[in-house]
Amino acid sequence: MFETLAWLPRILGTLVLVGIAMGLSRWQQVDLEKDMLVAVARSFIQLIAIGYALDLIFSSTHPLWIGLVVAIMVTIAGHTAGQRGRHILHSQLIATSAVAVSAVVVLATLILLQVFPFEPRYIIPIAGMVVGNSMTAAGLTMSRLRDDIRSQHDKIEAALALGATQRQAVQIQLRRALRTGMTPIVDNTKTVGLISLPGAMTGMILAGASPLEAVQLQIIVMYMLIGAAAFSSLTATFLTYRQFFSRAHQLLLPDDNTT
Repeated sequence: MFETLAWLPRILGTLVLVGIAMGLSRWQQVDLEKDMLVAVARSFIQLIAIGYALDLIFSSTHPLWIGLVVAIMVTIAGHTAGQRGRHILHSQLIATSAVAVSAVVVLATLILLQVFPFEPRYIIPIAGMVVGNSMTAAGLTMSRLRDDIRSQHDKIEAALALGATQRQAVQIQLRRALRTGMTPIVDNTKTVGLISLPGAMTGMILAGASPLEAVQLQIIVMYMLIGAAAFSSLTATFLTYRQFFSRAHQLLLPDDNTT
């Protein structure tokens, strides 16, 4: 609690910028002042709460805590990503499955290759980055595939009429969706260190680590997130496209489905 109070003046200092943003919103009649106020209050409460929770979890070495926290992350991320897949049947389940597959594969790989030790202090923050990136990739993939199937349904139906399988009929749309889900992290990796210093690297430097140590961790993180986006996008793509076909191999437009 006292550590939090020590940081309070700095937090209040940054609130000046939030106040300016709210003033600009009111001046330009953007009407985001209430949303900003709610966001600031929620983020403060949520982060302080998770800080105390992690402090307790880090003091324990029981693997159950790691599994519980990661499961909560995956559930919330799946719900959030599923919102981007409106009008896709079972969108919540698909998004959660995509995030879960990505988290399990990436975390298992990192642990088995001894990139990070299986301890809450390491695995939980890493899992947060993996799950957050997987959530974004899954949401983008699902929404792009839904929109492409809606706009290009005539081409898909023509391919089906000519004898193409479901997957063959939407192959172009699958590739576009995969590219959409993976492009943000790939582009970010291309420009890392040139345009911005990423969060993990910045946090280590502010904490007193040497720039070279921070760079090494950031390299691991960026490569890890590329894999996470790939697994999440791939899973979301192949689970999503099946929702647009009946058992009789007829195309079901997104608007014909329920969320």
